[in-house]
Amino acid sequence: MVTRETLGLDALVDVLKAAGEPTRMRLLALLSASDLTVTDLTEILGQSQPRISRHLKLLAEVALIDRYQEGAWAYFRLRQEGGRVALVRELLAAAAAEDAILARDATRLAVLKRQRAEKAQAYFSRNAAEWDELRRLHVSEGDVEATLKAMVGEESVESLLDLGTGTGRILQLFEGIYRRGIGVDASRDMLAVARSNLDRAGITKASIRHGDIFNLPLDGQAFDLVTIHQVLHFLEEPEAAIAEAARMLAPGGRLVIIDFAPHGLEYLRDEHAHARLGFSHQAMADWLQKAGLALEKTTDLAPEGVDEGKLTVTIWLARDQRVADHIADMPRQRVQAGGV
Repeated sequence: MVTRETLGLDALVDVLKAAGEPTRMRLLALLSASDLTVTDLTEILGQSQPRISRHLKLLAEVALIDRYQEGAWAYFRLRQEGGRVALVRELLAAAAAEDAILARDATRLAVLKRQRAEKAQAYFSRNAAEWDELRRLHVSEGDVEATLKAMVGEESVESLLDLGTGTGRILQLFEGIYRRGIGVDASRDMLAVARSNLDRAGITKASIRHGDIFNLPLDGQAFDLVTIHQVLHFLEEPEAAIAEAARMLAPGGRLVIIDFAPHGLEYLRDEHAHARLGFSHQAMADWLQKAGLALEKTTDLAPEGVDEGKLTVTIWLARDQRVADHIADMPRQRVQAGGV
């Protein structure tokens, strides 16, 4: 049974004062549905930027919304947890669905999301041929995702961090097990794709951030599950990215890496910007150990038949060493798929 967080009188009054104003209530409704910039909000509400910024400042002061930077843009969203936000969600749920002002705001937000989706789709279409070619080189994404879900399990986690989130697929795949999700990517085009995909899937408990995988704009030891999906082979220093990912893990948290096993497809360096041609079990184990993580399981997914032009996908699951020590005597498992 979940215990509801209660508020003291001062905190209760602060929340009611902050939310008890038409524009701020409209802002809370919008930010509960999507991450938005001041520019987005001015277009939807039809109010000046200074006015919107002032209201956002008041909402942030009473810990109802979060602000995060993405390049030159600042995004805002309703906080995901806490007694104050729970009260705000109850207030929003009590709003009449047919209210003309809130309905108009929702319609304008839907238009904004559709415009985002069109931009994202344009980028996706420009790169679809390249992505399709790479997908043909290894086992189906469906097989990879099924194995990945089986390795992670169905036990709920408080927080998920997906590094190099790309299209945001990992945030969608594990949507059922996390309470709070963050996807980080260095490409603003891919951020637009991921944000559009989350909008389309109706996922509001995950957000997208611009960031450097080697220097993440997040507090350390804050995530129960961190994923790095098909990212490391693009990096000159993958071990540094693993160390930064390990820094993000809460005690006992898990890191999952999905990437290619060693291969000889040299053309991927020049044509697809691959800095590394896959990773051996030993190299990955060494990097994980150096980062203070205990490797728990390794799974190879190889394409059917013997074809030197195909790639094997490997999934590594490791746990934060501070809690993993007590299971050090348990045998490591390696699951070989596809007869490898």
